[in-house]
Amino acid sequence: MKIDWEEFKLYKKEMPHLKGDNFDKLLYFVRSFYNIKSTNMMYDLLCSDEISELMLKKREIDSAFKLEEYMRKRL
Repeated sequence: MKIDWEEFKLYKKEMPHLKGDNFDKLLYFVRSFYNIKSTNMMYDLLCSDEISELMLKKREIDSAFKLEEYMRKRL
């Protein structure tokens, strides 16, 4: 499974009420569009994509546990 960035752009346009930066919006998108509830699966998907992997590194998220902590604080 790969992130469909064109769908993500459409999602952002259709959901202007979403708060946060692009990474936060990407997390909302992945949860709703791909129906991923597991943090481990979400982390694996994000790591498999070059752009989202850079977003993870920028936030020093290097594990599913850290992603879960980030989501608990931000979303």
